[in-house]
Amino acid sequence: MTPGLTLLFAIAGGAAVGNLYWTQPLLGFISEDLGVSTAATGWLVTVTQLGYALGILLVVPLGDVLDRRKLVPAVLGTAVIALTASAVAPNFGVLLAANALIGLTTVSGQLLTPLAGDLADDATRGRIVGTVASGMLTAILLSRTISGLVADIAGWRAIFAIAAIAAAVFAIILRRRIPALPAKASIPYPALIASVFLAIRRERTVRWTLALAATGFATFTMFWTSLTFLLSTPPYSYPASIIGLFGLAGLAGVVAAQRAGRLHDRGWSLPTTGIAWALALASWITAALTGQWLIGVIAVVVVIDIAIQGLNLLNQTRLFSVDPTARSRLNTAFVCTNFLGGAIGSTLAGLLWSVGGWSAVTLTGTLLSLLGLAIWANGRRHALHIPDRSSYHPDPAERPTTS
Repeated sequence: MTPGLTLLFAIAGGAAVGNLYWTQPLLGFISEDLGVSTAATGWLVTVTQLGYALGILLVVPLGDVLDRRKLVPAVLGTAVIALTASAVAPNFGVLLAANALIGLTTVSGQLLTPLAGDLADDATRGRIVGTVASGMLTAILLSRTISGLVADIAGWRAIFAIAAIAAAVFAIILRRRIPALPAKASIPYPALIASVFLAIRRERTVRWTLALAATGFATFTMFWTSLTFLLSTPPYSYPASIIGLFGLAGLAGVVAAQRAGRLHDRGWSLPTTGIAWALALASWITAALTGQWLIGVIAVVVVIDIAIQGLNLLNQTRLFSVDPTARSRLNTAFVCTNFLGGAIGSTLAGLLWSVGGWSAVTLTGTLLSLLGLAIWANGRRHALHIPDRSSYHPDPAERPTTS
């Protein structure tokens, strides 16, 4: 895993993840151009996210049994078709279907991350995975801004055309740059998908790490959703364009993810996880006390991003250490769990804000951080025991060809 290949994975993974967010700033443009209501265009975001969740579950586990030198370019190729369909969609129905396909086929970043873990050695795995993950985090932060700028200059269809060209270019480059790997075990597709759930059920370290991940991501999305409510009401009353700029403070989380990977490589994953939860707890307490002061809000944004993005990377890298032969399936479990936790956090934000405003949100965030600390303290003793790898796949003598 050379520095050049690491950078390529980070950029290609970021470009893929960006496909999930191009549409969000374009809803007004699309509504006006295609003659549909703003409420209807909101479904574009929903179907894209649902398609992504389905792709994570059904496509990413194939990374453990198929040659990723062929699989990743193939996934990117289907993304080219979906993005092109979005760029030329004649009506809203076609655009809706094309966006669902974008979500389903934009999972190449989640195939590249465990591949980076496979290609890295034990001494550098955390740093390399952290770099690749940082590329995707940066794309999430910048994609909405890029999409809006392109739409202002060339119309909403242009960003999909540009993304389609980028996906095609990355498919060609990755086909040439991903090294040849040894043949993988053959597992029937139904058994492959079922083994994702077997890994969760049979391995304590996996369950513990996923519990930490879901709790952390729930607090993260609850914070960012409720922050929009806070900044759009007095004493701030900021417009959406100003609120969006607060996301740039999330770049601190990108740096934290890289540093957390280095700490994992040094054997400090477990204590660093506890420190990150303590930072999250301190952030929520500070948020409760300084919600009416802009400088306090900015400080909380920076610290909570550092804490949760660092936790995210530590959890993901720890899972990759459980079973080298099942990294794609473990990544499927990780991303799906985060997706579920994030959905819960967003829902809680709306409910809590309507009940008790910022005070109710920060109290719940504090309690969730205490829960995360309790989960970490309770499970850290068992986090490094050697797993029974037979939990994840059939006996080698009984492995039929993948179908």
